[in-house]
Amino acid sequence: MAIRQDTLWEQFLSPLIRGLLDKEQMIAVRDRIDWQDTIDRYQLPAFVYPEYYHTQNYHGIEGGYLTQTAAITYDPITQYVLPPYEPWVRQGLINEVRSRPQRILDLGCGTGSMTIPLKKAFPDAVVTGLDLSPYMLAVAEDRAREAGLNIKWQHGTATELTQFEAGSFDTITAALLFHETPPAIAQTILTESYRLLAPGGQILILDGNQGTLRSLDWLNNIFEEPYIQAYAAGNLDAWLGKAGFDDVRTKDVFWLNQVTVGFRL
Repeated sequence: MAIRQDTLWEQFLSPLIRGLLDKEQMIAVRDRIDWQDTIDRYQLPAFVYPEYYHTQNYHGIEGGYLTQTAAITYDPITQYVLPPYEPWVRQGLINEVRSRPQRILDLGCGTGSMTIPLKKAFPDAVVTGLDLSPYMLAVAEDRAREAGLNIKWQHGTATELTQFEAGSFDTITAALLFHETPPAIAQTILTESYRLLAPGGQILILDGNQGTLRSLDWLNNIFEEPYIQAYAAGNLDAWLGKAGFDDVRTKDVFWLNQVTVGFRL
């Protein structure tokens, strides 16, 4: 059973933002997706969801990301919580990509909010988006189809990607993933990412600015994010170094966010 949190987000901000959402657009997305067929195609047989994931609510939604509600509201809500302008924030990651990647893996891809811009920026690359929620993948597939983009979508956990051989990718990305995972899980994901990168490969992480979040305890209490305080107390540079990455560096993106990059030499 998910743990309930009585947050300012749930009491005040969520109703305010939900009042700004384009409900007709969300209904259109909901109605054009064949949910059962899509989930059946993506969900791995006998898949066991990690306890840290299925026992928590995210963003005030009962059942977290394993619901249609989470999938169809994620993009409309995120545009309001990534100031000053979501595309600019996500471009901060793309700007740090070295050379022209050919094999990109986007971890925790959700509805494709980072995966789709990556494919547009690097149209010749084979781009794969991976997520724990088949509901989010259903929306991601719909968005990519609407945009006329060929992206591979896969269901699974980023902690154990045995379906991919070592060195399968030259670029791995993760946007807004690590503040939603316990630090121990984040460390395991980074270790697995190191295995999957070819020599010379690059990892890029867009997420909340840890330094800013540490100095704004009140902000951490606004949103229903069960692991954000542990994330804020950590250090992505150190986590990447522990996983084996070199030339690790972090750059602020509009103060509230950061992009952290590292390389497998």
